[in-house]
Amino acid sequence: MRLMTFAAVLAFAGLTAVAEEAAAQLKIAVLNADLAIGQSEEFKVFNAALEEEFADEQAALQTLQEEIAALQKREADEGDVMSESELAEVRKEKENKALDLELHGKRFQKDLNDRQTEFFQKMTPKLRAVVNDLIEIERYDFVYDRRTLLFANMKHDITAKVTEKLNERYAEQQGEADG
Repeated sequence: MRLMTFAAVLAFAGLTAVAEEAAAQLKIAVLNADLAIGQSEEFKVFNAALEEEFADEQAALQTLQEEIAALQKREADEGDVMSESELAEVRKEKENKALDLELHGKRFQKDLNDRQTEFFQKMTPKLRAVVNDLIEIERYDFVYDRRTLLFANMKHDITAKVTEKLNERYAEQQGEADG
């Protein structure tokens, strides 16, 4: 009986050692895809163009905020000397501007989000191609999405490598477009 127990313990120890050896040979990588794309040169160029495109809308929103602040200040400073009708008019104007700000702000945010979503969707095939190249070059067994992991040692993070490869491909595209 003791011999069987001893043999079982040895067999288990042997299997554990084999499993640990196999796990040690696995090459694992972790990637934050959104960060890799968001730090790429192509995103920076896109973002600058987006800021320029939406500059007028942002300025209009800023103007509305300033007008609301001015009306609030006027109400606070002069409210006790204003007639009831003047005070009601200032409050109504402030409410209308606040509603305009909310409506325009939501529309602005939706348009901005839509454009960013389009960009990230456009970048997804490029990201996949870069990741596939890195998988072949580096011989990764697994590439995990960083957002789905509770913990990952940073030595496995390939986000910077992916961003670098995206930048290389973007530079090549720009060179081809210019040449």
